[in-house]
Amino acid sequence: MNPIYSAIYTLGTKMTVHSSKVLGCALGTLMWNSIPKRRKLAITAIQRHLNVEYEEAVVIAKKSFMHNCRSFLELFLVPKVNQKFINELVVQDPENAFSTCVATNSPMIAVTAHMGAWEIMAGLLGEIGSVAHRAQPLVVVRTNKNKNINELIFKLRGGRGAVVLSHRNAVFGVLRALKRKGIAAFLVDHNTKRKEALFTDFLGETAAVNSGPAFLALRGKAIVLPAFLVRNEQGGYTFILEKPLDTESLQGTREEKIQQITRFYTDAVERIVRKYPEQWFWMHKRWKTQPKAGDFILPRNDSSAQ
Repeated sequence: MNPIYSAIYTLGTKMTVHSSKVLGCALGTLMWNSIPKRRKLAITAIQRHLNVEYEEAVVIAKKSFMHNCRSFLELFLVPKVNQKFINELVVQDPENAFSTCVATNSPMIAVTAHMGAWEIMAGLLGEIGSVAHRAQPLVVVRTNKNKNINELIFKLRGGRGAVVLSHRNAVFGVLRALKRKGIAAFLVDHNTKRKEALFTDFLGETAAVNSGPAFLALRGKAIVLPAFLVRNEQGGYTFILEKPLDTESLQGTREEKIQQITRFYTDAVERIVRKYPEQWFWMHKRWKTQPKAGDFILPRNDSSAQ
């Protein structure tokens, strides 16, 4: 690793939860005041998709900037996520969330979002994999164009034993892991290219959703497990585990099953965003890719995200 980035790694991993909060809020305030285009984007998106007044949207958006900057700095906390960290700082919802992950004897696709302390999820997965004596958990991410930054981020995310894979080269690695009843984690809330997308409703507007995790879950006969790590009022984190989807129980053609899985995790993300809107990544151009005439748009379930 480049010496400068090695120094950043060494200094960054001295960070504590408290210092990540203080620095993250300061950085978030700086970004809020210095990037008006992203500020406007976030406020407009919140008004449009949460149906709130301008004043409330501003409050949510400003908090979102701070939470997002804390998420960036929490990347340096991943190597510290051991049992002591979990016992002292992580509340489970439900109470047996970790034991459920450990005890599940099926391959798992964990789906999450740019929500709360999402970077720390890599550390939690590494610890779960260690306790369960499973194949090393996989974390599938988008890569940075800067080689040095990419190397630094991969090293930090893999700091508790998870294997970090680029989403461009993840298919065979994920399928091998699932065959060994392992865990692979994906972020499923970002905008994606048309060729990779299923179009469906998200927060009241058609969005491009990556169906790749759905395809891999179906191929690997995996359960799909929505999992999120949000910050709580006690100064720690709450690990939220929703009810899983067993892909082997689905009916229909392969394409219909992929659509059902994609809608399932899109609903899960919508629920968590509505519950903790200030902790989501609103400055992202989530609805950028839109369908063209004739594109299939997957309808939402009658009870979805409610």
